[in-house]
Amino acid sequence: MSKRVKKWLLGILGLVLGLLWLFPFYLILTNSMKTPKGIFSSVIGLPVNGTFSNYTQAWAALDFIRSLFNSLTITIVSVVLICLASSMAAYAIQRNHSKVSNVILMLFVAAMLIPFQSVMIPLTTIFGKAQMLNIPGLIFMYLGFGASLSIFLYQGAIAGIPEALDEAATLEGAGHGRIFFTIILPMLNPMTVTVAILNIVWIWNDYLLPSLVLPQSGYTIPLQTFFFFGQFTKQWNLALAGLMLGILPVIIFYFFAQRWIIKGVTDGSVK
Repeated sequence: MSKRVKKWLLGILGLVLGLLWLFPFYLILTNSMKTPKGIFSSVIGLPVNGTFSNYTQAWAALDFIRSLFNSLTITIVSVVLICLASSMAAYAIQRNHSKVSNVILMLFVAAMLIPFQSVMIPLTTIFGKAQMLNIPGLIFMYLGFGASLSIFLYQGAIAGIPEALDEAATLEGAGHGRIFFTIILPMLNPMTVTVAILNIVWIWNDYLLPSLVLPQSGYTIPLQTFFFFGQFTKQWNLALAGLMLGILPVIIFYFFAQRWIIKGVTDGSVK
């Protein structure tokens, strides 16, 4: 088989896989603009008389603005704290050559093996007694759960940065804080993008932990979508419109951030 034929076959295979991946989004988008009768008469077909009234009803029922604000607040604050705290901890562990540092790193690595379900009830009980079953409490939990993997990734990246840079800055009179924020942290940008992507995807889509912690006023988009979808399971036009509103922010994020996402992942893999 010639290289040209292989190239054509790979192209056709990629096209088929791409269409299969896009097909569920096509079903959600087209059926969200149909009436219930239009959905059951033709699920795959395009809407005959498309309407956006489903979206206005879903928008109001989802309390979309408040849910979006809650999701953005929790995700942004959590990811910023995880990146900042994890990079600082990894720098301290990597640059402090002692058995204690190695033990601490191993403890963080071992923490990744502990399933959330095993600490779910004790965690919510302790935070409930501390009156922290709210958005700040959830952010604090995300910081704890996201730190282990993030510290492990940052530690590997910092290990590739020569310590001679630290020594040169020390000779110039710079302290540890200034060395980290002016020299080390900017060099960690590729890894920071990777860590941020991993945590954004996880925190934004998380359902279980927010369902245990947040009151109704703090519901995120996944939570609101879950309850909304359960309420309108017999009204598929409204349910699919609400589902489309729920996934739209993630699609917009990836559309505008794809350049930094690809660059961060590739540069992070090289590191």
